[in-house]
Amino acid sequence: MAPKKEAVKKEEKKPAAKKPAVSKKPVAVKKASVKVAAAPTPEAPRVMLAGSYIPTIGRRKTSIALVRLIKNGKGLITINDRPYEQYFPVFDFQNIVRQPLVVVGQADAVDVSVKVHGGGLRGQSEATRLGIARALIELNPTFRKSLKKLGYLKRDARKKQRKHFGLKGARRAPQWSKR
Repeated sequence: MAPKKEAVKKEEKKPAAKKPAVSKKPVAVKKASVKVAAAPTPEAPRVMLAGSYIPTIGRRKTSIALVRLIKNGKGLITINDRPYEQYFPVFDFQNIVRQPLVVVGQADAVDVSVKVHGGGLRGQSEATRLGIARALIELNPTFRKSLKKLGYLKRDARKKQRKHFGLKGARRAPQWSKR
């Protein structure tokens, strides 16, 4: 007779004590942001946004201009924290930016601060013009008639057309060959 194997009892597992649920997400700590105003340089006076302003947006091609029209100003126009004459060195682009202010006679009465990005200089100047014109209408609705007559309130939506499949560009087809 073969010896009997002793029955081995499996140890009963005791349920582990439940631990408090710990979130694996990092805790976001909010840091206090302090804005420090840089000292204005003689060549680039900064426009202080302490007073009330009118925010508007102007767009042209791929350019976007965030415009702030500051009431009771001295006629300063700053674009990306630089004077507009320095940002747009070409006289035509400077003229485009000033047009709405000159038409309504507010060139020396308000300050304009602009943040513009995207596109080229012409698109940026025309986006800025649209933003300034929209802000002037919010300042005084009677300016609408003269600005609309000159076309400064029209959003020029023309953009470069995308390249299409099978073509060299948007419309240019490859050269046709008979054989």
